[in-house]
Amino acid sequence: MHPLTNIAVSAARRAGGIILQYYRRGETGNVERKSENDYVTEADKRAEAAIIDAIHHAYPDHAIRAEESGASGDSRTVWIIDPIDGTANFMRGLPHFCVSIGCQIDGKLEHAVIYDPVKDELFTADRSAGATLDGRRIRVSRTLRLRHALLATGFAYRKTGDIATYLPAFNRLLTASGDIRRGGSAALDLAYVACGRLDGYWELGLSPWDVAAGLLLVEAAGGIVSDPFGGDPLESGRIVAATPKIHQVLEQRVRKTPMRS
Repeated sequence: MHPLTNIAVSAARRAGGIILQYYRRGETGNVERKSENDYVTEADKRAEAAIIDAIHHAYPDHAIRAEESGASGDSRTVWIIDPIDGTANFMRGLPHFCVSIGCQIDGKLEHAVIYDPVKDELFTADRSAGATLDGRRIRVSRTLRLRHALLATGFAYRKTGDIATYLPAFNRLLTASGDIRRGGSAALDLAYVACGRLDGYWELGLSPWDVAAGLLLVEAAGGIVSDPFGGDPLESGRIVAATPKIHQVLEQRVRKTPMRS
C-alpha cells in the first residue's frame, strides 16, 4: 500500500472511532443547520479535525479541501475529505455512512480510502495498484445488461426545485433496470459499485468531497466514471459510475434529464 494511502487509512480509522463513540450512545453532539436539509454534527467536526491532524502530522505542507472546514494550504497534494458521508443517516441512527478521503496530486486523484465504521469495512484505492476491500482485490461486476443491473442513486434533496426534473430519469431507469436503491451515502454507493454489490450509480448536484474517493475506487476496480453532460465529475457534481458493459446506456438515459442553470 502506498504511504499516502496508509496515512489515509490511519486517519479514517481514527475518525471512525470518534464517530462510533457517538453512534453507540445514540448521540450526535451539537447539531447546526447549514442550509435547507443540510446539517453538521459535533461528530462531523471532531472526525474531520482528527483526519486533518493525522494528515498534517505526517505531511504538514499538504493542502486540505474538507466539507466542514473548507480549503486551506497551497500544495500540489490536496486531501479531499468528507468526515461523515451520510450525515442524515448518522443523525437518525441508520447504519449506512462512512468516512471518505481522497488524495489529489497535480490535479489528479491518486489515492483513496472509504471506511464504514459500523461494518468495519475498509475500501482503498491506488491508481497504479487497483482497489481493495479489507485488503482483498476488488473488481466491478460482470453484469452485461441494464435490464439485469442493480443501480443506486441519490436525490438533490437540498434543492427541492430540482426534484421534478430528476424524477423522469429515475422513472426511466426504474423501468429499464433490475432495481434501484437510494442509500443516502454517495461515497458508499460508489464503493459498492467498485466491489460489485451495485452495477451502477448516478447522481447530480454532488460536492467534490462526496465523490473524490469513490470515483477513484470505481476506476481502480475497472469501472467507468463520467459526467453525463461532458464536464469533470469531481467538480461538476454530476456523475455516472458503472461497470463497462452498462455505463454507456446508463449515461445515455441519465443525459435525458433536463439541465438547470
